[in-house]
Amino acid sequence: MADNHQPVVTRFAPSPTGYLHIGGARTALFNWLYARGRGGKFLLRIEDTDRARHNEAAVDAILDGLKWLGLDWDGEPVSQFARQDRHREVAEQLLAQGKAYRCYLAPDELAAARDKAKAEGVRFESPWRHADPATAPEAPFAVRFKAPREGETAVEDVVQGRVAFPNSALDDLIILRSDGAPTYNLAVVVDDHDMGVTHVIRGDDHLNNAARQSQIYEALGWPVPVFAHIPLIHGSDGAKLSKRHGALGVEAYREDGCLPEGLFNYLLRLGWAHGDEEIIPYEKAKQLFDLKGINKAPARLDLDKLKHVNAHYVAELSDEDFLRWATPFLEKAGVHVDEEHLARLKRSAPFLKIRCAMLADIVPASEYLFLTRPLKIEGKAAKPLKKEGAREILSALNQELADETLWDSAATLDDKLQAFAASRNVSFGGVGPPARAALAAGRPSPGLGEVLYGLGQDESRARLADQAG
Repeated sequence: MADNHQPVVTRFAPSPTGYLHIGGARTALFNWLYARGRGGKFLLRIEDTDRARHNEAAVDAILDGLKWLGLDWDGEPVSQFARQDRHREVAEQLLAQGKAYRCYLAPDELAAARDKAKAEGVRFESPWRHADPATAPEAPFAVRFKAPREGETAVEDVVQGRVAFPNSALDDLIILRSDGAPTYNLAVVVDDHDMGVTHVIRGDDHLNNAARQSQIYEALGWPVPVFAHIPLIHGSDGAKLSKRHGALGVEAYREDGCLPEGLFNYLLRLGWAHGDEEIIPYEKAKQLFDLKGINKAPARLDLDKLKHVNAHYVAELSDEDFLRWATPFLEKAGVHVDEEHLARLKRSAPFLKIRCAMLADIVPASEYLFLTRPLKIEGKAAKPLKKEGAREILSALNQELADETLWDSAATLDDKLQAFAASRNVSFGGVGPPARAALAAGRPSPGLGEVLYGLGQDESRARLADQAG
């Protein structure tokens, strides 16, 4: 195991075959937090050895997603493909030490040998494991690691506990293919060792790999890093996460209007806990995060919970920052924001941001600000205007709102509305519904004083006049 006294070095090592997956983002987050909270290093390695699936645009998407989430890394990202010569060097070292061997089995011979081992219920083993090298043919060969036959290989995992694998179940894996390309398990061990990685924090789908990698570490005489295998994220139904459960890439949440702080906080609590604390910002998270707080059970993706957490951070934004983050969502929806509408948005920002769980919610939440006069009021929305005396109430209210001193705040306008209802000897139910219908035409809207203040005196009075008797 790694020396607990040496500086912590973690890494995130995605394959560049698509976007930054939500599960990968959480893995990166846990690695980042563990290193940053201990004054250590967080490194980034792109596992790009599969050139057929390599996608440079995917690399850019991963880097962009990490930056957006606020996860900075130390040094330049390392390309695993660029390190192939080093991987081959270590494979040759294992060959020279008798800890690996050349296997000349042709594909059909390999398939037959595997079928035979399976039928006999024994571990597959290449006949070349103990063959005399002098009998080797002039033919392509793979290099296999000479795995121990007896006993067990134990992985001491911080999250999973001690997990033992019988060596009879771990055959001699290929570490160099016949074309000279290194395989995943060798490359990972060499890269993690050379990069000085002390803690390998990754999904528990790599637990079997940890057993094989431990064998390679020990064969090379290298210290085995601390392993922490995190349960994977499942859907709300408990099934393995898939596209049917919703967005899978970080950029999709970003496009829906999630703030970096919101997704950060949600991912942090997705499989890790510190008591009952729900809202944990960056700096506090660095202080609190520890591997022992990771749950052994798979976490379940809950989009409603994400919205709840994100709503907290949206509400905390200054009015200026809220508009800076949210206005692009209006433009994306085809809403034209001219100077007058921008002024309405600025006045309404304090009321709108507390109604937006995601930034994209500004589109329906602010629709009433963008309606064109005369408002088209139909169906249920028009019912309050059809009640006897409703239009006369609007006319009288409009006259009262001519006083410019009322328009310094939404609270002042609310007080005026209450006073107006009392002066007319009617309940507020006789004033509020027709006024709201005239101002917002049934669209979602905040408190009535807030609606008036956001629209401004001229627009509010004009809308009331349009519907007054």
